[in-house]
Amino acid sequence: MIIEIGDVLVSSDIFTEKFCCDLDACKGICCVEGDAGAPVTMDEISEIENMLDTVWSDLSAQAQTVLDRQGVAYADRDGELVTSIVGGKDCVFTCHDGEFCLCTLEKAFREGRSGFCKPVSCALYPIREIRFSDGRIGLNYHRWDVCRDAVKKGRETSTPLYKFLRTPLIRRFGNEWYEELETIAAELKAQGYIKD
Repeated sequence: MIIEIGDVLVSSDIFTEKFCCDLDACKGICCVEGDAGAPVTMDEISEIENMLDTVWSDLSAQAQTVLDRQGVAYADRDGELVTSIVGGKDCVFTCHDGEFCLCTLEKAFREGRSGFCKPVSCALYPIREIRFSDGRIGLNYHRWDVCRDAVKKGRETSTPLYKFLRTPLIRRFGNEWYEELETIAAELKAQGYIKD
C-alpha cells in the first residue's frame, strides 16, 4: 500500500516495520559496507566542503588522500551524487572509535563544532528517498542484512520505523508533514492495519 502525504508517496512499510539502531551490536557497519557512498544534494556538498577543516584531523590518511584527489562527492554508476568512499566501500567521513565506526560529520555536530549534522540520506536510513519525474518523492524501506540487529531491537522495543526516524523525517519534511504522518498511522492502527 502507498499513502500520499502532500507530494510524498509513503510505502506502508514505513508504518508497519519495526526498527531501532543497535550500535552496540552492529558497530556502525552501514558506514563501511556497500558499493557507493551516501546520496547527497548540492547544498549538502557545500555544507560538507565548509566543514572539511573542522573534521580533517578526525579522518584517516586514506580518506584525506581521497578527498584531496576526488573531493567530498562523486557521481555513482547511476549518475547520483554520493559521498566519496575509501577502498571501494568505506564512506570517506567514517572514523573509528575503538570497535565502533562513527561519522566524523555527526561527531563534530554533537560536539558543537558544526551546525551541520550529516546528509539527510544517512539520517533517514533505512528509509530511501526516490524522486519521480513529476516532482513527487517516494519513501521506501530499504532492507539490508547488516541492519538485522536494528530490526531485532525494533521488534523487541516495538518501535515503528516512522517513530524511530521522527527527527530526520521532521528535518526533511517539516513538523506539519510529520504530524499528518502520525495521524495516518493512528488511523491505520484503528483499522487494524498496524499491529503493536
